[in-house]
Amino acid sequence: MTRLTGNALRVTIFISENDVWHHEPLYSEIVHRAHKAGPAGASVFRGLEGFGASSLIHTSRLLSLSEDLPVAIVTVDTEDRVRDFLPQLNELVESGLVILDGCKGIRYVGREKKA
Repeated sequence: MTRLTGNALRVTIFISENDVWHHEPLYSEIVHRAHKAGPAGASVFRGLEGFGASSLIHTSRLLSLSEDLPVAIVTVDTEDRVRDFLPQLNELVESGLVILDGCKGIRYVGREKKA
């Protein structure tokens, strides 16, 4: 059984690892709000190296270890559900980038375990 099959909209949110919302990591707040909104799923990916609006390069390489690495949060769902979630991103993301792109989705749910 699948819940999301066919046309979908993927949201990728690029922020910094040290971005916070009420003293908690911003990426965590985004994932928890996404969970409440009910998309097919959401994942957080920590970048190895990158730069943003500041043009400063942040890297995980030992010689120039950064504690503020780039983070990407990715979620996919129907276009209507994603667009309903966008106002929350507008509230949360002060500095970053949000990308929307169309895709095809197939969501597999857990299979029952055989006895």
